[in-house]
Amino acid sequence: MTHPLKVLVPDVHLRDLDIERGVSGDRLDYLVFDETDPAAIPDEAWRSCDAILVWHRMRITPEVVAKLDRCRLIVRVGVGFDNVDSAACRARGIPVCNVPNYGTSEVADHALAMLLHLVRGLGSYEARLRADLVAGFLAEDVPVVRRIRGATFGAIGMGRIGTAVMRRAAAFDMKVIYVDPYLPEGHELGLGIERVKTLPELLSRSDVVSLHVPLSEQTRNIIGKQELASMKPGGILLNIARGGLVDVDAVHDALKSGHLAAAGLDVLPKEPPMPPPPLIAAWQAEEAWLAGRLVLTPHAAFYSEAGYRDMRVFSAEILLDFLFEGRLRNNVNPGWDAKAS
Repeated sequence: MTHPLKVLVPDVHLRDLDIERGVSGDRLDYLVFDETDPAAIPDEAWRSCDAILVWHRMRITPEVVAKLDRCRLIVRVGVGFDNVDSAACRARGIPVCNVPNYGTSEVADHALAMLLHLVRGLGSYEARLRADLVAGFLAEDVPVVRRIRGATFGAIGMGRIGTAVMRRAAAFDMKVIYVDPYLPEGHELGLGIERVKTLPELLSRSDVVSLHVPLSEQTRNIIGKQELASMKPGGILLNIARGGLVDVDAVHDALKSGHLAAAGLDVLPKEPPMPPPPLIAAWQAEEAWLAGRLVLTPHAAFYSEAGYRDMRVFSAEILLDFLFEGRLRNNVNPGWDAKAS
């Protein structure tokens, strides 16, 4: 009798992997933990697993990779994979896959929802009415509220999610421009929108700037003090990609100075943001200068029941395809050598 292959799930907050088990049947045996520290996982679990399903709370460091005596595949249950040390995996002959084909609609909807929340003053109106139904029954004198028809929406990155966001922004009659040095020439012709050559040009022309790129050493803090200063006065910043793309202290300063009108952040450099940086502390304290100008959500842009199920089903399918059929899907670790391990 063939024994099931062992799949380590080190950092899932659900103990019941009913969806994954429904896909893989008895071919995979899941060893499940709810941890964030690799040291909390027994060495034997790392050393004996045939594959890893990792969410976003555990870092697969070079020290962890050194323990992976049998591991043949790491699947990141989600899109971003910066919590997995790709170089260490590559040296060990372990491919790393992500799940890019779930939640695209949800993330794109979330970006536009944040924008509409800000430019239609929904938070401010709700707070006013809650405080006083008579005095708060007033449309005027709220921050950020403006017409977005005709405004320029600048997208940093034009992959799956960037394209989905672009389509929604265009549907609101916004002019969309984008920058993405990794896409081939002529890509913009297929989309029918303007492509700019540099990030500074995009920042200087955009009324709204939205990020749609992975986190890497090249993109970390791609939006910092200098970039925010080069944005048009009164601009709006949206980040529904990865928290490390944006310097939140610089966002605090740009908002407080008034140069940046508003920001919508679904992701933060540290999640949960404890201890809270100045921007989050000011938001929690409901400081008057920030009222109606910042919307925060808890890394939730991807979430819906349908999207969540897709993410988990596709993760299990990627495991099965590689472990039993040798078919590698969505490898984000190019250059790995299967003979290295």
